[in-house]
Amino acid sequence: MLSHPEQYERLRAACPEAAPTAVLAGDPCYDRILAARPRRERFRRALGVRPGQRLVLLNSTWNPESLFGDGGQVPDGGDVVAALLSRVADEFPLDEYRFAAVLHPNIWHGHGPGQIRAWLDRARRGGLALIDPLSGWRQALLAADAVIGDHGSVTFYAAALGTPVLLGSVPLHALDPDAPISAFMREAPRLDPDARLLPQIEELMARHRPLPGPAEFTTSVPGESAARLRKLFYSMMGVPEPGRPASLEPLPLPGHEPGTATVPLRVLTRVLGPGEIEVGRWAGERPQTGSALDGELHIAVHEDTRDVDRLDLADVVFRDGAPDDPRFGSPSVWTAEVLHRHRGCFLAAYVTGPSSCVVRVRGAAPLHMVAMPTTDAEGVSAADPAVYASALHAWLATGGHEPGAVEERLARAVAGGLAVRTGARLHRVRIVPLAPEEATA
Repeated sequence: MLSHPEQYERLRAACPEAAPTAVLAGDPCYDRILAARPRRERFRRALGVRPGQRLVLLNSTWNPESLFGDGGQVPDGGDVVAALLSRVADEFPLDEYRFAAVLHPNIWHGHGPGQIRAWLDRARRGGLALIDPLSGWRQALLAADAVIGDHGSVTFYAAALGTPVLLGSVPLHALDPDAPISAFMREAPRLDPDARLLPQIEELMARHRPLPGPAEFTTSVPGESAARLRKLFYSMMGVPEPGRPASLEPLPLPGHEPGTATVPLRVLTRVLGPGEIEVGRWAGERPQTGSALDGELHIAVHEDTRDVDRLDLADVVFRDGAPDDPRFGSPSVWTAEVLHRHRGCFLAAYVTGPSSCVVRVRGAAPLHMVAMPTTDAEGVSAADPAVYASALHAWLATGGHEPGAVEERLARAVAGGLAVRTGARLHRVRIVPLAPEEATA
């Protein structure tokens, strides 16, 4: 079964006896991907990618020189993915970038799912989505804004789709020099392991021009594989084809995977003007912001963190859940309990939905923070509501934590709302008191 005539020439050179049996059948896997392109935004939402966020996909095939191996460039024998993920946590702001990993099924089979999840545990708690290697990788590939990959087929599919690709492993000696994948490997941009990763990704996307080879050579008959394969199979059985058109199973919509980070977050904030706050959050131990730290730093920690000792050091403690979840009483009850339990915490936030949260400042009544609905064309969209809580913390902290100053700035925020910036995005947030029945629940 061949997807392109160029494969026939290489087959004839390598095994002349097999050449007469070759059939040009196209690529059903790639055809399913092409057919699902209109559903890209749904796949992005399923992966928890918010408007304005960029999804970067880490992809590895399964041999020692793959991205999950040493890539031929890790001196201590470690794998490229592990080296990348520690830098991802330090360099990439959570609210501007989302990361996902697609690993070849043989990696899962060879090491075992438990070991894979253990190796990637810190990254997953920092927001990495670990994609199902059989049923979810095509959808993630369509959702991606950029791919860091190697010489595997998924990376080549990404290039065929026109997605920017940065090669983290390039074992040219292991490839047929006449194969299209070899030509792609020679031409595609390569990861510089000694340079910061964020500028490389930004430059990759800004300067991207799709190479023609992957799209040309993935299949010469796009969209035709179902018809060609069915015709072949029925001819081999010696029976007529059904009268209905041949078709492939559509890619299913994956379950929702929110990008919740439960590791302690370093939050850098700057008050840009009255009620306007810039917020950046990092999941790493040593955030590299790319500029002088001229803002204020505070710590925000999810209540379900494994680093439970950090809860007593957190400035903001947050969690997400349904507002009527009986386990937490209510958002009002939960915020009060958190501030009572963690005496060093200044603000507790219960995320109640994709654009809202209930917050309680120490010594004050609970409040509802809601992103104002606006059109994406205006460059305004909903961020993770926990960002709004950190913005409120920053706004209140600028006048010190003296009761009078906090009350005055809190009243101004309730009266005028906040404008919260995450990267290039602006989010306007209303702050309103809870209804009496909500505040006393």
